Amino acid sequence: MIRYALKCAHEHEFEAWFSNSAAFDEQKTRALIECPHCGSAQVEKAIMAPMVRTSEAVESRQSDMRKAVAEAMHRVRTHVEQNFDYVGDSFAREARDMHEGLAPERPIYGEASRDEVRELIDDGIPVAPLPIPAGETPKPKTLN
Repeated sequence: MIRYALKCAHEHEFEAWFSNSAAFDEQKTRALIECPHCGSAQVEKAIMAPMVRTSEAVESRQSDMRKAVAEAMHRVRTHVEQNFDYVGDSFAREARDMHEGLAPERPIYGEASRDEVRELIDDGIPVAPLPIPAGETPKPKTLN
């Protein structure tokens, strides 16, 4: 798709989308493009400044996005640590007991091995990894 800035014979400016430049040429030849202001079919392409992204702008935007994601992950982790019960290495057993009705439901977080997490997921027990802050390498914690 391509967007063109257009101008009619009466100097009304508007924009329109075309599948490609040939589609614009064909529709113009067949007088299928009309000014939405006055209905004139005498339409030409107007001068349009291209949108150019510099690598510096792209890098800056990516940096901003990384920061936003890191901040969101930090907020999630802080919320969990303040509002969930930490059960340490007993996470898999606690999550399974709650799922099977052997323990009261409550939000928990703690540590679990990959095999334990895989077994919980295979058994339909909802778990998710807890985000680890950048620069920190603690044991992976899981939440339920």
